[in-house]
Amino acid sequence: MAAAEAPGKVLITADTVGGVWTHVLELAQLLGARGIEVAIAAMGDPVSASQQAQVAALRTRRPVRLHARPLRLEWMEDPWPDLQRAGDWLLAIERQWKPDVVHLNQFAFGALPFAAPKLVVAHSCVLSWWRAVHGKAAPSTTDRYRALVAEGLAGASLVGAPTRAMLATLTQNYGYAGPGVVLPNARSPEVYAPAPKEPLVLSAGRLWDAAKNLAALESVAPRLRWPVAVAGQTAQPTGGVRKPCGVRALGELAPTALAEYLARAAIYALPARYEPFGQSALEAGMCGCALVLGDIESLREVWGRAALYVPPDDHEALHAALQRLMGDEPLRRRMGRKAMARAALYSPKRMTDAYLAAYATVQEAASKESASRRLPARMRGTSLETLCAS
Repeated sequence: MAAAEAPGKVLITADTVGGVWTHVLELAQLLGARGIEVAIAAMGDPVSASQQAQVAALRTRRPVRLHARPLRLEWMEDPWPDLQRAGDWLLAIERQWKPDVVHLNQFAFGALPFAAPKLVVAHSCVLSWWRAVHGKAAPSTTDRYRALVAEGLAGASLVGAPTRAMLATLTQNYGYAGPGVVLPNARSPEVYAPAPKEPLVLSAGRLWDAAKNLAALESVAPRLRWPVAVAGQTAQPTGGVRKPCGVRALGELAPTALAEYLARAAIYALPARYEPFGQSALEAGMCGCALVLGDIESLREVWGRAALYVPPDDHEALHAALQRLMGDEPLRRRMGRKAMARAALYSPKRMTDAYLAAYATVQEAASKESASRRLPARMRGTSLETLCAS
C-alpha cells in the first residue's frame, strides 16, 4: 500500500497499569506526526493527572483523543463483568468515531464484531508469564482466560508481537496458527541519551511482578561495591505493596525523571524471568548503560551480543557479572557502546513503518473479503458477553 493510502484514523486500546501505556503514547505521537488521527481507549486504573498531561503534551498535527474507563483488564482477578462493559464501550466508540483500523493491545477484544479490521498485538500473556515465573504450565483456573485469548486471536485480522519469541508463545499456549508479524518497540531519542556515567547500578519495572526478578538484585546488592537503585511501581493492581529490600527504592518515576537516572547509571540490570521485549532495557541501552540481562530467548533476540546474560535464578552469576563490569571500565564502556548501537536499531521510524505496514495489511485483507467472512462462522454476531459467560 502506498504511503498516501495509510489509514486516516486509528483507534488504539491501552491500559494504564504497565508499559503498554508508554508504548501507546509513543506510537500515537509518531502516527500523529504523519497526519494520522489517533484515539486512545484506556482501561485499568483511573487515568492519573500525570497521564492526562502526557497525552496533552503529545506533539501531533491533531490532538489525540483520550477515552478512559476504570475497567479491569483481562489478566486481573475476575475481570469478566468489566470485559463485557469494555466491549460495549469500545464498539460504541467505533460506531461514533468510525476509525479505519482498530488496534487492540488486549486479546479479548479481538472477538468483538468491529466494522473496521482488527490488529491484535500481544505484549504479554498470563500463560507464558506463568510458565516463565513458575516453571510449569498454568493451572486449570486459567482455562477461561485461555479460551478468551484464543477467541480474540482467532477474531483478529492480523496478530503482532514485539518479538518472534512472544509470537511463538501464542502458538504454544493458544494454538494460534494465523498470520503474525513482529512489531518492534521504540523510544524517543530526544528523551533517552547518555550523560557522564556514575558508579550506579539501576533497574526499573513493576516491582510487584515476579517476572522482573527483583529478588535477585535484592540478594546481591549488599555484596556489591556500588549502590543499586530500583525504580518502579510497588502497589499491586489487586492490592498489597511490594517493598524493595537491600536496594535504594526510587519509587515510580515520570519518564523524564527515569531518563535522567538512566543517563547517569553506568550499569542497568534486568535479570528478568519473563520479558517479551524489555522496554526499560531499550531505554537503558539508548542511554549507554552496560546491560546485564536475564538469559531468556526474547532478550537475546533483542540484544544479541550487546549485553551480558545471566540465568535468572543464578544469583551468583548475577553478582559475578555486575562485579566484573564494576571492576573493568574498558569493558563497561565497550558494552555501553554496544548497547547504544543495538538500541539504535529500534528506531521510531522503524516502529512507525512496521505498524503502518501492519495497518495496510489488515485494510487490504478487509477490502478483499465480505463482512460476513471477516470472522470465523462460530463467532459471527457473537458478543463479548457470551464469550465471558461461565
